[in-house]
Amino acid sequence: MAHRGTKAELTGREKAAMLLIALGPEKSAEIFKYLKEEEIEQLTLEIANIRTVSPEQKEKVLEEFYQICLAQEYIAEGGINYAKEILEKALGTQKALDVLNKLTVSLQVRPFDFVRKADPSQLLNFIQNEHPQTIALILAYLRPQQASVVLAALPQEKQADVTRRIATMDRTSPEVIKEIERVLEKKLSALVTEDFTAAGGVQAIVDILNNVDRGTEKNIMETLEIEDTELAEEIKKRMFVFEDIVTLDPRAIQRFLREVENTQLAIALKGPVSEGVKNKIYANMSKRMAEMIKEEIEFMGPMRLKDIEEAQQKIVNIIRKLEEAGEIVISRGGGDEVFV
Repeated sequence: MAHRGTKAELTGREKAAMLLIALGPEKSAEIFKYLKEEEIEQLTLEIANIRTVSPEQKEKVLEEFYQICLAQEYIAEGGINYAKEILEKALGTQKALDVLNKLTVSLQVRPFDFVRKADPSQLLNFIQNEHPQTIALILAYLRPQQASVVLAALPQEKQADVTRRIATMDRTSPEVIKEIERVLEKKLSALVTEDFTAAGGVQAIVDILNNVDRGTEKNIMETLEIEDTELAEEIKKRMFVFEDIVTLDPRAIQRFLREVENTQLAIALKGPVSEGVKNKIYANMSKRMAEMIKEEIEFMGPMRLKDIEEAQQKIVNIIRKLEEAGEIVISRGGGDEVFV
């Protein structure tokens, strides 16, 4: 593996791995006790991939860690403004802000943090009568899985409006966030600095739409295609839907088919699916298996469109998870061929 010093910027995971290496096995073992199993696996893999850590890298990572620890201590002593004042004197304004920003991200200090812990169904009752812009701001700060449940449960006439507002949202001032939280009679659970807080954007709504049911997704996209064609195209470029299976490399199709049950695939293909999708799938399985799927489709009788869409969405979710795991690559926006 190439020396890590050739990279201009280290990722957070690489820095964490280097920190553990620098601290040594005994101290690292103590830290592992406070981590989740998934985090331990990720860090262990990262440590295994690091061949050498230069003295300069070690010094830089330790210094950054020390600064964050200091900032956390200052916040505990006197709050964010106190920490900012002390750090500015010691490190300068920009460096102080960089350290505080890293700390707030690591602590998940975000506006509407209390909402992130709420059940989506309770949250729906809480915000559904608010202005669409208020709903959009709150959803932009939620986990995509949470936001997708709320978005799907909103009245159809609001879904596309809220979607558009999330996608076109850029930065919101702390004052506006505080005012919305006052209106909702909730306290800030995060420490908001003078910096404007970024949330929303096209990728945020793509993440949310990737988690909603296919019926909601279709309703939103169809409305956006009429009301805001440019935005609809930008969202579609970043999304993967069932019909996009035709764009996948044969090896990618064979890979996801190994994760799909035959009955689930038969249900998904029973609906209004293009011949291109069907032919692409059948071409990437054995002739005997293709005949079995076709027979199952023929004999399963009429099915509700909702059940068909759910089966298609489950397959799409499998494909997306395989992409996230790096097992397949999805070509976005009509790009080049897919590599697996």
